[in-house]
Amino acid sequence: MLEGLGSPASPRAAASTSVVGSSGPAACPPPSPSAPRSPESPVPRRGGVRASVPQKLAETLSSQYGLIVFVAGLLLLLAWAVHAAGVGKSDLLCFLTALMLLQLLWMLWYVGRSSAHRRLFRLKDTHAGAGWLRGSITLFAFITIILGGLKIGYFIGFSECLSATEGVFPVTHAVHTLLQVYFLWGHAKDIIQSFKTLERFGVIHSVFTNLLLWANGVLNESKHQLNEHKERLITLGFGNITTVLDDHTPQCNCTPPTLCTAISHGIYYLYPFNIEYQILASTMLYVLWKNIGRKVDSHQHQKMQFKSDGVTVGAVLGLTALAATIAVVVVYLIHIGRSKTKSESALIMFYLYAITLLMLMGAAGLAGIRIYRIEEKSLDESKNPARKLDSDLLVGTASGSWLISWGSILAILCAKDHPRYTWYNLPYSILVMVEKYIQNLFIIESIHREPEKLSEDIRTLRVVTVCNGKPLASSCLKSGGVAEDVAPQGRDLPPAAKGNVCMREGCGKEEEKQEESSWGGSPSPVRLPRFLQGNAKRKVLRNIAAFLFLCNISLWIPPAFGCRPEYDNGLEEIVFGFEPWIIVVNLAMPFSIFYRMHAAASLFEVYCNI
Repeated sequence: MLEGLGSPASPRAAASTSVVGSSGPAACPPPSPSAPRSPESPVPRRGGVRASVPQKLAETLSSQYGLIVFVAGLLLLLAWAVHAAGVGKSDLLCFLTALMLLQLLWMLWYVGRSSAHRRLFRLKDTHAGAGWLRGSITLFAFITIILGGLKIGYFIGFSECLSATEGVFPVTHAVHTLLQVYFLWGHAKDIIQSFKTLERFGVIHSVFTNLLLWANGVLNESKHQLNEHKERLITLGFGNITTVLDDHTPQCNCTPPTLCTAISHGIYYLYPFNIEYQILASTMLYVLWKNIGRKVDSHQHQKMQFKSDGVTVGAVLGLTALAATIAVVVVYLIHIGRSKTKSESALIMFYLYAITLLMLMGAAGLAGIRIYRIEEKSLDESKNPARKLDSDLLVGTASGSWLISWGSILAILCAKDHPRYTWYNLPYSILVMVEKYIQNLFIIESIHREPEKLSEDIRTLRVVTVCNGKPLASSCLKSGGVAEDVAPQGRDLPPAAKGNVCMREGCGKEEEKQEESSWGGSPSPVRLPRFLQGNAKRKVLRNIAAFLFLCNISLWIPPAFGCRPEYDNGLEEIVFGFEPWIIVVNLAMPFSIFYRMHAAASLFEVYCNI
């Protein structure tokens, strides 16, 4: 027994202290049934199990309410898209405005109640609402407000033939955006423990309101892209598969005409940022909903630190890819649709650029995974809604581009005529699937890695078992010399060892070998190569993360701003039919675009945690 720590303060504390032999690990045995129960110890009750039933019921009811609202909104969107009789754009905008006003009322109530009780201690989820995420959503929200200003100008120009709802909607959306960003900055980390049933309905209403606003933005942007796509197909010689343009231009003159034209074109260039804002807001609100009534474990998330040293190679390669992307997009948009020869040249240029970039990204991802595999470090399997949502979104949104890629591959294999650019489309479609598969593995493994360094206090707990603040001599100590080295540290144990925490480490043969390695004994059988040890390994991983981060931003730009070869090559429309393929692309493309932005955000977190 180590000296200087005193004797147990109560019979219960003495009963919970035991010395572990060499045959097994240390543990904290529960008190015997015959022992009197301490007044502080909780008495098991059947009501403890039943207490979770109302919470689960409220979660189920609120989720069903949200789905009902979402389905109703999707039906209105579909009815307006297909020009259903009796359903106009004003009906859709009235529904969305009512949803936003209801969310505004709930957010004002929540913020007011939180301000009235601001002195009370509130539980926080340290994984949720990261600073870089709130910064990103603020940037996208600022551009969304600019988009709302352009829509107000558009309404003023065409006020003679537009309904009042088209003027009320952008104003309401701007106010909704401002208050929602303020709400997310202050309360995204909250773990709500009061008014839980009401809050569940309020938060899930906010989630699906943002999803419907996202779907509305996607539909408007897709209609604009579809009209441009039909015009380009005529130039490429596929006029027999096109249909009438879906034009929603108001049937009246705008004054001044030049300004109205500039506003109408500018609106569609800002839609990608609005779409990203809405989906990011809905994901942050979903994490808040999952955290309602949650019990937080004692594990605290490490604070991310951005370090720019030692990433010159990754940053230079990534910035080069970003500059090349901007150049390719500009040339593509200038040449596509001008003539058949220029359009085919633009398609070949894009495919060559994308094939090269995807191969480099796949190689970087494989290198990162290989480093992790050699290290064989354990993963952090603690449950957390924010981290689980990140993994699910990576896999779920990647399926959008996988669907498009498989469609392109089948079209190439089944087509009778194969233009020259077709043979570049085949490796491009295969690499899109392979690269996202590799990148998902790298990101998911990275965000589940345990911290790199252990402090000296934690290293002490490998040898000394602490139970209720009492260090116990373990039989796996090799000699008295080790015990003497550890004994002085027992007086200044880490905070985790001072409460009712029982931490132990097994003393089997394998763990003895690991301890020998950490205390200067024999080396571990699995070691990284000499050039990847220490800080060198972290620098390599940071360069990989920085390069992939910039490459994902690069690959987000082309589809977000109209560079979509899936639309423009015309081969898939011939094989599958025009409308079926357009439906597939319009459903899958938003997920593919969001994947790149979400992957970039996840890679930024990976970079900061390495």
